[in-house]
Amino acid sequence: MTDSNLPQGRDSLTDDLLWRGLIQDSTGLDELRELLDGGSTTFYVGFDPTAPSLHIGNLMQVVMARRLQQAGHRPLLLVGGATGQIGDPKESAERTLNPPEVIAGWVERIREQLSPFVTYSGENAAQLVNNLDWTGEMSVVEFLRDVGKHFPVNKMLAREVVKARLETGISYTEFSYQLLQANDYFELHRRHGCRLQYGGSDQWGNITAGVDYIRRRGAGPVEAFTTPLVTKADGTKFGKSETGTVWLDPQMTSPYAFYQFWVNADDRDVSRYLRYFSFRSRAELDELEKATAERPQVRLAQRALAEELTTLVHGEREMAQAVAASQALFGRGSLDELAPETLRAALTEAGLVHLDELPDVAGLLKESGLVPSMKEARRVIAEGGAYVNNTRISEVDATVSADDLLHGRYLVLRRGKRSFAGVELRG
Repeated sequence: MTDSNLPQGRDSLTDDLLWRGLIQDSTGLDELRELLDGGSTTFYVGFDPTAPSLHIGNLMQVVMARRLQQAGHRPLLLVGGATGQIGDPKESAERTLNPPEVIAGWVERIREQLSPFVTYSGENAAQLVNNLDWTGEMSVVEFLRDVGKHFPVNKMLAREVVKARLETGISYTEFSYQLLQANDYFELHRRHGCRLQYGGSDQWGNITAGVDYIRRRGAGPVEAFTTPLVTKADGTKFGKSETGTVWLDPQMTSPYAFYQFWVNADDRDVSRYLRYFSFRSRAELDELEKATAERPQVRLAQRALAEELTTLVHGEREMAQAVAASQALFGRGSLDELAPETLRAALTEAGLVHLDELPDVAGLLKESGLVPSMKEARRVIAEGGAYVNNTRISEVDATVSADDLLHGRYLVLRRGKRSFAGVELRG
């Protein structure tokens, strides 16, 4: 669909991406607009298997693939079975090379993880590709003759990450990564008619090397753009929580913890995150931003973002469980309705202690870390500030029994309105 054929008052795809702040660099905005707004284009984005799972630092690229496909473009989702064995240079030090069989396992896990985000039927059906399929076939001589001769060393040395490593040292293995990624774009252009690549802004050097390589091989034209790196207003790294990296795999980061990461987004960040990650329209986001500004304590924007992304990554059921857990833990819902895995994940985030036997309630408060001493525990109980499974405890010598355990194993302890912890009985 061209700009002239768009419904009146509706932005083109390019205009929408620019408004959302999703285009940082491009090979040419006019050329990019022609591709994005002028009909269906085959594009690719790559993911290297450097871990068993993608994390939310990858989410920008995953969501972008979904966004472009919904606009009528055809995704090629590349998992780097070859490039993952090399590793893009880091500014700090040489990467640790993982065994090929480990990387092969990660490739399959990440391919499965990408599958739900795009559709694999219709005229613009997505396709999963692995660069080992063409790179693994090449001999060293073929690679040097057919690929390496098109890359001036002076341009490769000009890359910021390479310059940063020259004093401390960089291996030829990492130095050659740029050639492998550039050849990926050429092969996808040759095999699938791919005309557009995008990635994070830290990949701009690799991406433009691919565009230039295709031109040097007498093919093209092709285009590229980058998305901005996502940051936090407080200076901490995006994708990290107090318990570490936020993964997309539910076995590595529970859906509840994933939901909580977004609910706890800084007020200074949330509007930007909504533009980056939400599929709501500009009008809807403007209205949500206005409502949030009027009642910031309700955290409407954070909740909307958390619900949308948890549903996208983990599904409607897990999102509903995460919401229910958030409410129930603070006394606004039923703990009995939470699935055991959701309850355990929520209590783990809060602080879950493991006991072989159950002391009295005062002892539970102390063992869980909600109070520093038994004296303080009894004072909190006497003042009506102690809860077990959302039931207020009023007797300082109150006890619990096996019948009080949720799913036969767990207790939810709360001090006041907002401080809670969990107990798991072993055995």
